[in-house]
Amino acid sequence: MPQLLQKVKSKMFIFAHRKARGMLDGEYDAIFRGRSLDFDDLRGYVPGDEIRDIDWKASARHGSPLVKRYVAIRKQTVLLVADTGRNMAAVAGGGEPKKDILVMALGVIGYLALKHGDSVGLVHGDAERTTAVPARGTEGHLESLLQRVNSSIGLDSARSDLTAQLSYIAKNVRQRRLVFVVADEHPISAEQERLLRRLCAQHEVLWLVISDADLASGEALSRESIDVDQLDTVVSMLAKDPRLATEYQRAVQQRRLQITNALARRNIPMEWLGHSNDVMATLFSLLERQRHAQR
Repeated sequence: MPQLLQKVKSKMFIFAHRKARGMLDGEYDAIFRGRSLDFDDLRGYVPGDEIRDIDWKASARHGSPLVKRYVAIRKQTVLLVADTGRNMAAVAGGGEPKKDILVMALGVIGYLALKHGDSVGLVHGDAERTTAVPARGTEGHLESLLQRVNSSIGLDSARSDLTAQLSYIAKNVRQRRLVFVVADEHPISAEQERLLRRLCAQHEVLWLVISDADLASGEALSRESIDVDQLDTVVSMLAKDPRLATEYQRAVQQRRLQITNALARRNIPMEWLGHSNDVMATLFSLLERQRHAQR
C-alpha cells in the first residue's frame, strides 16, 4: 500500500525550494493566532472589539451591544470534509484523477495542522452515506485518513452530494472547528446554503473546488469520455454538434458562477484547483483569503 502522506511531504519539500514553505505555514498559523475558539460567555462591547464577535440577538434582548467571549485553548482541531462520491473518480481540469488532487490537498492541510500541534478529523461520504472519524494528532492517523479517502472513491460509489456531510457536521459538531471542505464542481443547492449559514455561525469554513475537465476542448473531443455522474458517454455528442458544445460551455460558466456566488453570500473563502502541482500555491491563496476575512 503506497504511503500517501510521504507523497504529500515530498510535494511540500519540492515546493519549499520554489516558494518558501514557511509562507504557507505562516498563513495557517495566522488563522488561529490570537483567536480563542471555545465560547465562554457574553460581556459588554468596548471599543476595539471585533464586530463579528457581537451577539446580535443577545444584544437586542439586553438593549446594548454584547460580545461573545471565548476560552483560550492550546490546540485546535481541523475537520477535513471530503467529497468521496463517484464524481471524484473523474478527471480534473488539469488532466489527472480528481481523487489524487483531493488526497494531496487534504494531506497538505492535515500535515500543516500536525506541525502546529493541532489534531485532524474527517467527515466524508456521498449522496447515500456519511462517515466520520474522530480527530487525533499523529501522522499515522493522518495517513489512515488519506487511505480511507483514497479507497472510498470509485465508479461504483454513489453520486457526490455534500448535503449529508454538511448536515452531519451541523447536527453533531458543537465545538468550533476549522472546517476544510474539498468538493466536486457541483452547484450549491438551497439546502446546502441553509446548512452553510448554520456552519459559518459556529466554525471557520474554507472551500476548495476541484474543477472538471473541459469536455469541449479539442483534446477531449478526440476521445470518448464518460460522465461519471450519469455514467454515460457524452463527448461524442459534443464533437458532432458545435451548437451543443457552445451550450455546454455556457452551462459550465453558469455553474461555476453559481458556486462562486453561493459561497460568497456566506463569506466563505474558496479557490478552484485543477492539478496537484498547484496545490501549494492554491492553498496559500485560500488561507490568505481566510486570514483577510477574519479582519
